[in-house]
Amino acid sequence: MGRKFGRISLGGMYDESEIRGHRRTYIGAMPGRVIETIKRCGSSNPVIILDEIDKVSVANHGDPSSALLEVLDPEQNTTFHDNYIDMEYDLSKVLFIATANNVGNINPALRDRMEMLNISGYILEEKIRIALDHLLPKQRDAHGIAAAQLTLSPDVVEKIITGYTRESGVRSLDKTIAKLARARAKQIAFDEEYTPEMSVEEAVRILGKPKFRNDEYDIKDMVGVVTGLAWTEVGGDILYIESVLTPGKGAINLTGNLGDVMKESATIACEWVKSRSTELGIDSEVFKTHDINIHVPEGAVPKDGPSAGITMLTSIVSTYTGRKVRERIAMTGETTLRGRVLPVGGIKEKILAAKRAGISHIIMCEDNRRDIEEIKPEYVAGMEFSYVRTNEEVLELALES
Repeated sequence: MGRKFGRISLGGMYDESEIRGHRRTYIGAMPGRVIETIKRCGSSNPVIILDEIDKVSVANHGDPSSALLEVLDPEQNTTFHDNYIDMEYDLSKVLFIATANNVGNINPALRDRMEMLNISGYILEEKIRIALDHLLPKQRDAHGIAAAQLTLSPDVVEKIITGYTRESGVRSLDKTIAKLARARAKQIAFDEEYTPEMSVEEAVRILGKPKFRNDEYDIKDMVGVVTGLAWTEVGGDILYIESVLTPGKGAINLTGNLGDVMKESATIACEWVKSRSTELGIDSEVFKTHDINIHVPEGAVPKDGPSAGITMLTSIVSTYTGRKVRERIAMTGETTLRGRVLPVGGIKEKILAAKRAGISHIIMCEDNRRDIEEIKPEYVAGMEFSYVRTNEEVLELALES
């Protein structure tokens, strides 16, 4: 852009005067960080990064996030008032770029002043390329290792990513490759025997037992067990939703550390099934004589979000009718009481998680078709996608007749 660059770290900031400056009557008074950064840049139209804006805290010295309203509001920042210089300054020429990990922690009024750009984490294939093209050369230089003395194959990098670094970025991946580089540097320094290309077995020996396991599709010919797709902060994942009937009085029992949204999805799915019992071939008496128990495994992990609506629906219908779920099929989408399927987010991460788990067929809302078109074709090669608008279409695709 040809503009000067400045950075303001907001993590842990609790004093309003850090933004607005101190009045000159105080001892040690100085301008606010915004004016100081512009002065340091030597330009009235720099690009300024407001780093970690979600970590601004509130104390008895005022609320810095409220002081930032005047900085970021285009209607006000033409007359920004700094207490130290005691005059108005035009900030409208400055391009402010704020970063945040958790948008929910940002003051709602401040969030309203900003344009939100959601940047998704790197996918597995992207991390492999970043590791081989950038991280590995960087660590070789840092440890004094020649390029011919340490090479990693894509298989080794994939093992590191899936087994040791469950994250959206590449910081932990960089640290893990540094650990391998240190081990190789020791071998070189002590004249130990080694092969330039590190094998998967040697990497595991250096790094220890894998911290994470990669979920594999392991259900077959089961009634009431359906594969769902979930988005997490560290990428996509698959989850199984199970249901079973037990003698009772028609209660719905939910287990698996579910949040309010998932509980509501389960209730909506059950009510829809009851309202369509005749069309689905379910004896309505079973609702009075049996309880249905819905469980999402790994109860220690909190789960919430609307993505499991049609997955719960399919599991419930499979349990009531005894129809098996087709093999290697997964789904994601929300449902309504009228039987409509609604779109959900995180499609890119979910699809790639399904592919890694060996799933070949995915059902999702018709409105999510555009998300698939944004994924590079080579990443989804060999996968089949079915786009639906109603619950009936979901059940027709997912259940055996």
